[in-house]
Amino acid sequence: MLALGVVVILSYLVGSIPSSIWVGKLVKGVDIRNFGSGNAGATNTFRLLGWKPGVVVLLIDFMKGFASSFWISQLAYQIGSGPISIIPNWSVDPFLQILCGVVAVVGHMFPIYSNFDGGKGMATAAGMLSGIEPISVSITAGVFLVVMLISHYVSLASLVAAFIYPIILVALRYVFGWPLDGSILIFGAIIGAGIIIKHRGNIKRLLKGEENRVGSFKPAVGWLNKDEKGQATS
Repeated sequence: MLALGVVVILSYLVGSIPSSIWVGKLVKGVDIRNFGSGNAGATNTFRLLGWKPGVVVLLIDFMKGFASSFWISQLAYQIGSGPISIIPNWSVDPFLQILCGVVAVVGHMFPIYSNFDGGKGMATAAGMLSGIEPISVSITAGVFLVVMLISHYVSLASLVAAFIYPIILVALRYVFGWPLDGSILIFGAIIGAGIIIKHRGNIKRLLKGEENRVGSFKPAVGWLNKDEKGQATS
C-alpha cells in the first residue's frame, strides 16, 4: 500500500503542473485563465498566444499523462514489496497504470499549484491512455481530428472523442477479442465521463450557438488590451 500511495501522489503532483498558466506568464506575463475561454488548457493557449506556445503546452500536458501511466506507475515495483491487487481478478500492472494516469488527469483538472483551477484534461488523458493502450487512442485521435476539421469546434471534437473512446475499448475486447483488462474498460469510461462533465460549459455554448470555432493558429488580436480582470484598459 505504501508503494501505491507514493506513485499516486507523484502522479497527482506531475498532473498538477499548470503548463498553460506558466507558459502564459512566461510569454506574455498574464494568467491565461483571465482571457479567452478562461480555460487553463492547450486550446485557449493556441487561441490567445499562437501555435508555438500552444504546441509547448499540448506536449507538456500530453507527457504528464504519459509519464504517469508509463513510467511513474512502474516505480511501485521498486518501493518495498510493490503494489498489491485491490480488485480481485484484475491484472495489477494495467490497473496501476490506469490509476496513476487517472490521478494525473485529476491533477490537471484540479492542480494544487494553481488553487485547484485547471484545464479539462483532454491532452493529459490522451497521454495517459497512450501509455497503456495506444491503438484505441490512435483511433480516437482520428475521430477527434475528423470532427474538428469538419466542425472547427475543438470542444465538440473533444466531447465526441471522450464519448466514443470507451465504446472503442469495448469493441476491441468483445468484438475483436483483444485481451484488455477490465480495469482499462472501467477507468476509460470514468475518464470519458469526467472530460464530458468538465466540458459542460462548452455544451451549453454549443447548444446556444455561442461556442468559439478554430479559425487559425495565429495569436488572437487585441486580447491583451484588457487587464488581468478582463476589463478594458485605456
